[in-house]
Amino acid sequence: MEIRIESLDTIRESARTFINQIGDARVFAFYGKMGAGKTTFVKAICEELGSEDVITSPTFSIVNEYTTHQSPITTDLIYHFDFYRIKKLEEVYDMGYEEYFYSGALCLIEWPELIEDILPDDAVKVTIEEQADGTRKVSF
Repeated sequence: MEIRIESLDTIRESARTFINQIGDARVFAFYGKMGAGKTTFVKAICEELGSEDVITSPTFSIVNEYTTHQSPITTDLIYHFDFYRIKKLEEVYDMGYEEYFYSGALCLIEWPELIEDILPDDAVKVTIEEQADGTRKVSF
């Protein structure tokens, strides 16, 4: 599946389309270059699911937890990960990643390249690429 994000003005619509296509999957690994729009798209997804929390990149905390209100596709929790600063896989073991990944909550993971060995087998790979015209292509 491919979704095009035309601009920031239409990103929520693109997030809605994404949500309508994810089915029962709960773990999503977002791939893309720095500045491709991973965090911005994750923020739009969380907002479309009804989160009223302040949604920011968990670059330093590694994981942020957001609550949703009456989301039809997830528990009341969304976990947003950013593994950009991970130096060793042991750091991820120490944080208790299994409790998050296998909780049934929606898990949105940025920089999954660094933890691919421990991603669940059913994790959905999502690629975000900036196009020459400035739009973004989301593939999954």
